[in-house]
Amino acid sequence: MKKQMNLRSMAAQAVEQVIEQGQSLSNILPPLQQKVTDKDKALLQELCFGVLRVMPQLDWLINKLMSRPMTGKQRTVHYLIMVGLYQLLHTRIPAHAALAETVEGAVVIKRPQLKGLINGVLRQFQRQQEELLAEFANSENRYLFPAWLLKRVQQAYPQQWSEIVEASNQRPPMWLRVNRQHHTRDGWLALLEESGQQGFTHTDYPDAVRLANAAPVMSLPGFSEGWVTVQDAAAQGCITLLAPQDGERVLDLCAAPGGKTTHILEAAPQASVLAVDVDEQRLSRVYDNLKRLGMKAEVKQGDGRFPAQWCGDEQFDRILIDAPCSATGVIRRHPDIKWLRRDRDISELAQLQAEILDAIWPHLKSGGTLVYATCSILPQENSYQVAAFLKRTPDAQLSETGTPEAPGLQRLPGAEEGDGFFYAKLIKQ
Repeated sequence: MKKQMNLRSMAAQAVEQVIEQGQSLSNILPPLQQKVTDKDKALLQELCFGVLRVMPQLDWLINKLMSRPMTGKQRTVHYLIMVGLYQLLHTRIPAHAALAETVEGAVVIKRPQLKGLINGVLRQFQRQQEELLAEFANSENRYLFPAWLLKRVQQAYPQQWSEIVEASNQRPPMWLRVNRQHHTRDGWLALLEESGQQGFTHTDYPDAVRLANAAPVMSLPGFSEGWVTVQDAAAQGCITLLAPQDGERVLDLCAAPGGKTTHILEAAPQASVLAVDVDEQRLSRVYDNLKRLGMKAEVKQGDGRFPAQWCGDEQFDRILIDAPCSATGVIRRHPDIKWLRRDRDISELAQLQAEILDAIWPHLKSGGTLVYATCSILPQENSYQVAAFLKRTPDAQLSETGTPEAPGLQRLPGAEEGDGFFYAKLIKQ
């Protein structure tokens, strides 16, 4: 029966749901992957992620190759043609196979009468590929970013914006976090090399290993025993700054899916950790992560703006806020972010972040540490946010991370580096 599942039509419909309905790929893709063989899971993901990564290029090409756009009920065919073009341009799938499977996808989406059209457009592209790509290289779409976001990145990073955009449009490296309760990083690296795989360390993050080539998690030594976790290097920087200690009461706010909760417990196994997230569904991932690593934490559903509802007047030794943000630092991992975010979201997110900071600060003990982190690269959510907080909060002092005028540490996405990430460490006087 699985043959009826045409991967190209599935990818086209998934991309359509992202673009036309504002659905997140991380919600759409897992149920689709359940329907296909293991071998096809990776290809389905590659087609969906890939099309969203380079969508402005595919859109531009379709506009050149077709006299009028596909609209209304034919719109899925537009995305199917995108999937076809993506395979011809960006994968090693033989052209004849890419063409045949994509054209066949029209039958599955009940548009068999458009097989000839799809075939014609893709073959025309093959004939004109060189001149079309030369023309595209000079078009304003060549950065593969929405115009509003490109403008914000250019304003924030006048010198570095093109490297940031370039890095954000690449496939991400696979970073791991070695569980120091089981192995030293170098000890686990030796096991990795024995298994025939190669890894590289990070200069700043003591538990981080980058794989030379991405690999299925079950091929990693001790994955199911909790020896290692998939987590980007930059995300690991939060715990280095938080520096949790045994015996302390630690709050991980906005905790789902639990990568940082478990990292706190790896660094301080005798700490008492409360993990809180507003999203009930995503909290199941926190439980999954704790279970795989054999750890215990208190897990609660709650809104960071109203802490009294879930912790009364309790105070904490350390608080980590991995704040809700635009996720502009992790676009290479989630290319749909480029098309799901809107310019107006940034000020709304900054307002939410400020409300969470103000609400949670009274729950930090005197002398305690709060780390504010985002996976954003936009100053409105990061340095401007923290500067404003310091100005209105007399007992907050910046520590280790920047200056009061330019507070925080901003990491930018890099080919062999971690994702874009921001941290500020605050001490309560």
